[in-house]
Amino acid sequence: MSPGPGRKRLSSSRLAILAEGAFGVETAKTASSAVRYQPERVGAVIDSRFAGSTVGETLGFGGDIPIVATFAEALAAEPRPEALLVGIAPQGGQLPEAWRAVLVAALEEGLDIISGLHFFLCNDPELAALADRHGCTLFDLRKPPPDLPVGAGRAMATDAFRVLTVGTDCNTGKMTVSLELQRALRARGVRAGFAATGQTGILIAGTGIAVDAVVSDFISGAAERLTLEAARGEDGEGVDIVLVEGQGSLMHPGYSGVTHGLLHGTLPHAMILTWMPSRPRIYGGNHSWVVLPELDEVIRRYEDALAWACPDVPGRVIGVSLATYDIPEDDARAAVRHARDVTGLPATDPIRFGTDPLVEAILQAHGTHREAAAPA
Repeated sequence: MSPGPGRKRLSSSRLAILAEGAFGVETAKTASSAVRYQPERVGAVIDSRFAGSTVGETLGFGGDIPIVATFAEALAAEPRPEALLVGIAPQGGQLPEAWRAVLVAALEEGLDIISGLHFFLCNDPELAALADRHGCTLFDLRKPPPDLPVGAGRAMATDAFRVLTVGTDCNTGKMTVSLELQRALRARGVRAGFAATGQTGILIAGTGIAVDAVVSDFISGAAERLTLEAARGEDGEGVDIVLVEGQGSLMHPGYSGVTHGLLHGTLPHAMILTWMPSRPRIYGGNHSWVVLPELDEVIRRYEDALAWACPDVPGRVIGVSLATYDIPEDDARAAVRHARDVTGLPATDPIRFGTDPLVEAILQAHGTHREAAAPA
C-alpha cells in the first residue's frame, strides 16, 4: 500500500470489529482500545455472547455502539463499515480458524481487513487473492518494514525529551497512559508526539512499527526510527516531548527481549512505570510461576538496564501509572497510595483518576533537562 492513502484509510475508515467469544478489556485489547480512543469509527462489534447489548454496558465505556451476533448484522450498521478489524492479538498471534469465513465474507463485500496478528493475511493465498479480486487492502499492522537498521544511539540526536512507558508485566496500560499523556500535554499547549510500537497503537496513530514482530537484532533500530519520526512531528516542525509506547516487561521471561530493545533504541530521558495491582505474578498460566518484585525493585532494574547504555542521560523512572479497572475504587485509591509510599514518586490511574500527577512529573523533568542542556 502507498504511505499516503494507506495511512488515511487505516486511521479513518469506518470499522466493524470481530471479537467473537473474546470481547473484553484484557481478552480483546485491540477491540477495546479502538472503542476507547476512536469510538466514532466503530459501527458494531461482533461477539454473540453479548449480542443485543452495547459496548458501554459490556466494557463500562464506549457508549451505545451495538454488539451483534453476526457479520451480516455488523454490515448493516449505518454508515456501512469500510473495514473489518480483527479485534484480538492473542499469544502466538494466529488467526482463529473459525474466523476465516468472516474474513472471506468481508472481502467479498469489498471491506478492507485490518489485523494485528502475527499471522500475516497478505501471505495467505486465499485471502490475498480475494483482496486483489475485490479491490481491498489487507493491513497487517505487525508486518515490519524491510530496511530497519541496527541500533546505534541515533535517538540521542533529537532535541525532543524522550519518555518511554515500561511495565511490571505485559498489558498493564503502557499504550493507554502514553495516549492519555499525549492528550493531556497537548491540552496544555505542549507539542507532544506519540511513537506507536504495537499493533493497536498503530491502528490509532495510523503509523508505527510493531516491534514484537521485528528480528531481534533490529528492535533497537526500529525504536530509534520511531523516536526520530515522532520527534519530527506530523507537520515536520518538531515536538517538545516524545511519548514512546512500551512493550513487554523486563520481568517477563517471554517478552523481556523486546523491552530491552526499546530501552536501548529509545534511550529515554525518563520512564513511566505501569503497574496492575491485582497481579502479584506474571499474567498467564505459562508464566505464573514468576512472582513480581516490589515496585521500588522493579524501578531499580529498569534504571540499571538503561544506565550503562546512556550514562549521560538520567533515564530514571519519574512516575507510576496504575491500571485498576478490575478492583473497587477504594482498593484502587489504596493502591495509588501504596505506589507513592513505596517509590516516593507521583502515581495515578490515568483513566480512573486523571493524568495530572504524571503530566506534572514530565513537565518538571523536561524543564530540568532543558536547563541542564542550555549553553552556559
